[in-house]
Amino acid sequence: MIVHQTLAHLHTLKLGGMAAAFEEQLALPPAQTLPFEDRFALLVEREAAHRGAKRLTALLRKAKLKYATANLEDIDQRASRGLDRRLLASLAHGEWLERAQDVLITGPTGVGKTWLACALAQRACRLGRTTLYTRVPRLLKELRIARGDGTHKYRLAALAKLDLLVLDDWGLHAMDPVAREDLLDVVDDRSDRRATVIAGQLPIEHWHAWIAEPTVADAILDRLVHHAHRITLKGESLRRRTPDPKAPADSPS
Repeated sequence: MIVHQTLAHLHTLKLGGMAAAFEEQLALPPAQTLPFEDRFALLVEREAAHRGAKRLTALLRKAKLKYATANLEDIDQRASRGLDRRLLASLAHGEWLERAQDVLITGPTGVGKTWLACALAQRACRLGRTTLYTRVPRLLKELRIARGDGTHKYRLAALAKLDLLVLDDWGLHAMDPVAREDLLDVVDDRSDRRATVIAGQLPIEHWHAWIAEPTVADAILDRLVHHAHRITLKGESLRRRTPDPKAPADSPS
């Protein structure tokens, strides 16, 4: 009776991991011979792991990654792709997130830009960071709608608070003055405060011309380019490559 009450209390207190570990200990006689301190430590450890897994699941769900299973360990690091192994190893440690540094990923279509951006975002989630993946055209459209329904400032504030924002398809379409203003607001709010990953086909040297308005372009590039990690992917489209069962399965984008 006491056991059932204890389990009920644990679930009421939302200590599901501890409850599961307690039931396992009851089912395993050797575990019951351990000192109380050891058994209790195992319960606490299980609860911590349980909560960590739940938080990761929630972070990944909210991140809305295009490739939710992308991870840095599976990246094809052949030299022909233009990847710097030391840079990838450094990014995997997450110090760039702590320092609010940006990562700029460029290259032709199909070489894995989006996949790499999602792998960095997934790593950020595993480090406990709030993350969001979005395409620039979609984001600018949503911000334009937000201007009309009175939620614009709240949407900008939410974007500014994210530990990592992934902006995909950067430079894909021409921008009008409203879009330029919104993009500057997003970039300025995060500059030196939060990390941003940008992925797109357009080479960095053409970004100024894409933004078109010189003053806004100078402001955006000044906040993004100077202290960012740059990754320029090369090679033929992965969509054309015959799958190799022994090679890491980068998804093209």
